[in-house]
Amino acid sequence: MEITLSLVKPDGVRKNFIGDVMKRFEQNGLKIVGLKMLHLTKKQAEGFYAVHKERPFFHDLTAFMCSGPIVAMAIKGENAIKKVREIMGATDPGKADKGTIRRDFGNGIEENVVHGSDSKESAQFELPYFFDALSLNG
Repeated sequence: MEITLSLVKPDGVRKNFIGDVMKRFEQNGLKIVGLKMLHLTKKQAEGFYAVHKERPFFHDLTAFMCSGPIVAMAIKGENAIKKVREIMGATDPGKADKGTIRRDFGNGIEENVVHGSDSKESAQFELPYFFDALSLNG
């Protein structure tokens, strides 16, 4: 069993897609074991996306991620990281498979509704950013 992180980004929260996103994960055999709504500060967003600090999109990404509330989810299941990535779809909604979250709800590479850890290493860094071990149920 793996535990991974997914975020409903500010655009997904604004468009009321929180329940739709959670339902997609649950319908695919995954269990949400941690759930939290919060509003990131610019500093928090920069810390979370520090891996992209040298990339040209870093400023826009971090500004977007603190433009409104987000929902953080700790998700558990067999091959959870891979499964969450498949359910979300490609980063660019136009290139995502039909039936994926990003294809169905996203507007572009930045406003693509969700974030998900892309590896075990990412999940190990990202999960504690939002959840401590005592707050995970399951």
